[in-house]
This record gives sequence, structure tokens and C-alpha cells, in this order.
Amino acid sequence: MVQLLLSGCNGRMGHAVEAICAAEPELELTAGFDLLGADIRDFPVYASPAEFQGEADVVVDFSSPSALPALLSFGLEHRMPLVLATTGYDQGQLEEIQQAARSIPIFRSANLSLGVNVLVELVRRTAAVLGGSCDIEIMERHHNKKMDAPSGTALMLAEAAADALPCQPELVCGRQGIRRSRERCEIGISSVRGGGIVGDHEVLFAGRDELIELRHSALSREVFASGAVQAARFLAAGQSPGLYSMADLVTYLGL
Repeated sequence: MVQLLLSGCNGRMGHAVEAICAAEPELELTAGFDLLGADIRDFPVYASPAEFQGEADVVVDFSSPSALPALLSFGLEHRMPLVLATTGYDQGQLEEIQQAARSIPIFRSANLSLGVNVLVELVRRTAAVLGGSCDIEIMERHHNKKMDAPSGTALMLAEAAADALPCQPELVCGRQGIRRSRERCEIGISSVRGGGIVGDHEVLFAGRDELIELRHSALSREVFASGAVQAARFLAAGQSPGLYSMADLVTYLGL
């Protein structure tokens, strides 16, 4: 039995994680945290992690960057692993996560879909072969409630491409106001926010005489919730302090 604490439990992703836990008897959703406070749920909800006094194995976070200080403090005080599935962290927060991971296991990924992480690897390999001769553009589309742009996944894809290129590319997020020809060593990122789009990412390799398009579309939020639950199981299995990613989970699952 893995006992989970769910941060951001009142949000859309929180409800998706709750549904998975309700369907799997080896998972127990012990309590939830949400800055908005209590909601009518089958488990207690606290406005802050510090209010929780019970026992649990791991925290899964689908909230916002503003919740990070309280989560890190709670994790360090209780020596409890954290699954951080929130995007939009600034550089200072990323450094705080790195520091905390020296004391507790922390799993962080901008996207918990196994399919997206296959896409990341395909982008890396394609950039290694064609990146010097192609322009790379990334298009990401999300629902109209998403706060950060570009998405964390788009930045993850850009990083994968950049790592394989022979130059250090500039990231160009939107081209309004840029009146010049496209530079060879740059990666463009375009963002769309509308309706109920769960998540859609496309990477275009545009050569002189050919196009290669790599794309992933999430059809429901359950794909991300499922990845978060798998990450929680991974940490609860007894990982040492450190910062873990989807690459570690894929290896653990034997995929």
C-alpha cells in the first residue's frame, strides 16, 4: 500500500490523480493540500502541508510554483519524497529543488507522459542528424487556463534539440516585433491557448527541400496523472536522496 498526499487536489489534475487512486486498491489518497482550502472530498484537505500531522509515503504536487517553499519545507522536515509535476519554476526555485534533493528523493518532470518522453528522445536524435541543416520550430497548444508560456514541455523539447546541435541556439518565443531573417542557430517556440486543449506539441525540422514533423497529442489528463502515480510508486519503493526524472522512471519500469 502506497499512501499519497496530493498537493493541488482541487484542480483538474488533482481530480485525475484522485480517480486513479480510487480505482487502484494498492493506492491510498491520505490527504490533500490546496491553497483554496477545504473542499467536499473523501479525504481531508488542508490549506498548507504544515497542517498535516498524519503518516504518508510520498507527496504528489500538481499545484503552482507558489506552493514550492511549503512543499520543500514539509518534505525536508518529514524526510518525505516529492513528485513535482508543476511547471513554471524560475531559476531560483530550480536551484532550491536541487538543494533539497541532496537530502530527500525528488522527482521532477515538465511532462509525465511516457509518450512525450519518447518524443523528446526522437527530437534529440533527429537534431543530431539533421539539426545543422534544418530550421527547428516548436509549436505548443494548451487550454485557456494554463498560466505559463511557453510550456515546460516545449522548453524540454527545445533543450533536447539544443543539446544535439553543433551550435548554442537562441530560443525565440514568438516573433512579434522581430524584423529580420531567421537565424540558422535558433529554435523558435510558438504558444497557443484556447478551449480545452489538454496538451499538443509539435516539432518541425524544416530543410530546404523537405520537412520532418514530430508530434504528440494528449487526449486526456489521465496520461499525466498516471505518470505521476507511477513516479510516486517509484519514489516510495525506497529511492535514495537525489533528483530523478522520467528517464529514471523509464529505466525502473524496464521500458
